[in-house]
Formats: sequence, C-alpha cells, structure tokens
Amino acid sequence: MKRSLAAVAVAVVLTVSGCTAKDEPPVAAPPSPSASPSPSASPSPSPSPSSAAPQPDCVTATLDGLDLPERVGQLLMIGAAVNAPSGLGDTVRRYHLGGVFLRGRSTHPAAELKSDIAALQKRAPLPMLLAVDQEGGSVQTLKGPDFPRLPSAYRLGGGPATTLRDTTRTSARRLEAVGVNLNLAPVADTVPTSIGTGNPPIGAFRREFGSDPAKVAAAIRTVVPASQDAGVLTTLKHFPGLGRVRVNTDVSTGATDTVATVNDPYLAPFKAGIESGTAAVMISSARYPRIDPDAVAAFSRPVITGLLREKIGFDGLVISDDLGAARAVTAVPPAQRAVRFVGAGGDMVLTIVASDAAPMAGALIAKAESDQSFRARVDEAARHVLETKKRAGLLTCG
Repeated sequence: MKRSLAAVAVAVVLTVSGCTAKDEPPVAAPPSPSASPSPSASPSPSPSPSSAAPQPDCVTATLDGLDLPERVGQLLMIGAAVNAPSGLGDTVRRYHLGGVFLRGRSTHPAAELKSDIAALQKRAPLPMLLAVDQEGGSVQTLKGPDFPRLPSAYRLGGGPATTLRDTTRTSARRLEAVGVNLNLAPVADTVPTSIGTGNPPIGAFRREFGSDPAKVAAAIRTVVPASQDAGVLTTLKHFPGLGRVRVNTDVSTGATDTVATVNDPYLAPFKAGIESGTAAVMISSARYPRIDPDAVAAFSRPVITGLLREKIGFDGLVISDDLGAARAVTAVPPAQRAVRFVGAGGDMVLTIVASDAAPMAGALIAKAESDQSFRARVDEAARHVLETKKRAGLLTCG
C-alpha cells in the first residue's frame, strides 16, 4: 500500500468436530429350507479408526463455525489510529473484523503499543491480522526509541544483501514483539531511471529497491524470508506495479500504466516474492489498459484472477490498496468498492475509513445472499484469510 493504509479484524470461531454414526448390523437372511440354522449370528466388525470419517483441518473447522456475517467480517481490514486503536473496539466486535490496519505515525514506547494492540485483539472473537506500513524511509508507522528509523528501500537496495536481510529481520522482530503480525511491505514496484522521482507514489519517496526489475527481484527474495522467519508476514505491493505511473492514486485519479502487459518484465519482483513464499499481495488502484481496459486493478478480474491467480499462480491472501480515502476509487460508492474487489478475486478489503465497515459489510452480505456464485467467492476469500491467520499462528484448534 502507499504511505498509510488499513488494517485487521475478526470473527467468531467454533471448532467443529464431526460425529459418525455407527453402521447398523446387517439383517440376517432367513435360512433356506435345506440349510441348517446357524447357532449364533456373528456381530458386525466395528469400524477401525482408519475407516472413520476424517476430522476437518483447523481452517475448515473454523470456517464451518462462521455464519455469513462472520465470514464477511473476515474480509474487512479497517484502519485504526495507531496511537488510539481502542477507538475501533466496538467496530471490531460488531462487524467481526478480520484485520486492523494501524494508520498514522507513532513514537509511543513498545510496551504501550503492545498493551494497546493486545486490548484491541481481546475485542475480537477471532484473532485479527494486525498490520502496519513499516517500509522504511518516509513510510514508517512506528518510530521512536524502540523503533529506530529505517533506511529507504532505495538506499537498502543499493547496498549489500546482508545489510538488507539484517535490517529487515531486526525490524520484524520489533514488530512481532508488540503484536504486529502483517507488514504492508515490501514495495515490489520498479521505477525506471527515465522517470525516477517523477513517479509520485513510489519514486518521489524512494520507496523502490531500484530501477532494474532483476535487482528489485533479488531484494524481494531477501526481504520476504527475513521478515517472515522473524514472525511478521509480508505483503508485496502494488500489483501489477506502480513504478511507471505519473499520478498518485491516494490523491488523484487517472493513474495509468500504458506499458504493462501480462508478460511485463516488471512483474519479476512480484514473481520472486511469490516464489519466496510471501503471505500476501496488495493490488493497486491504477489502470493497466493493456491488461484490462475497463477497470482499475482493484476491481479487475483479468488482473487479480487472470494474471495474479491463474497465470502467476499465487494462492495466498490478496488484499486491496486503500479503498476508503484513496482518490482513485471515489467514483464508486464504498459499499460497491468492497463488492467489486471481492468479485474480481480479492480477499481482504482495506479501508482507512472506519465508517466504511457498515456499508461494506452490508453490501457483501446482501450480494452473497442473492448470488450463489458470489457466496462461494466470499467463502473462498474467508478461507484465504483464515489460512493466513493460521500461518501467523493466530488459529489454534483441538
């Protein structure tokens, strides 16, 4: 996501255990006139443990215990003020949020942040994905004595891989220690030298690891395992790339990449991150007319399902860029932003506007109740969210 964005949430979990009825003993056939009666009937053998119906896995058991509003809630990541996250507590509970994004900037001590995050998690019947923007450089949610300033991606990308790895690992450990389990980073966009700082969302802030997609891909291969092995899942952004646009989707409309295709070499960093096991990929709100001439990427089935899912093969969590305050999507009502993103193949709707929770949840529920194929899409998306939570160590069944 770009500079700020959104965050995590919730639903009620019931561990479902299947019950298997024992087979009725077979009814003995009456003896034929010529047959001698058997002195006694042998009892039917009891089914062996190996023949019993298998128990559902943790994710399936959790999903089976959620009703439709609870499943829809898992698809929402709503923004909360990083220095006062408790203000979102009622929304977390009421809408069963799957995630919360800590928006803004904070210099609060780690102990205070940890306490605030733990208190917010307690409001959630199901533990939430708790996200921040901790890229480095000008995009760093948590700062102060317990969270030293991180170099920009551009600077780290120009240095040795060992420095990049160690910096990422140390930062992730600090995040994990306060309860953050998802970082909306790293930036996998490539900004060509011909554009450089003329690229408002990325290049102007030196958020890219470089101008060569092969070099950026190498950096992404370092960052993803360094962060995830330290306990914080990663989010590649902003698919399929924001490095060539001349408009910032946060504050303007019309961001367009007229070059990108399904075979774009600038997809290499995203592929590298997916091959390295990233938990999540974030979809941009720019337009890519050579991939889909009709919709921005966040609402595009050719981009999300066709390119990311089917062609590249990503099967993890697909999260939106901000669909709340971003200027790029203001032509679409908030409720329909959620429906269109999920319908295109997305899993988790991110909005930094807390009041979006009600219309987005309501629209997703209504669409699922009236459209069976959309209901199946909601179930699939909720499963992706729960699988990510299991990976983060948030689901425990048994």
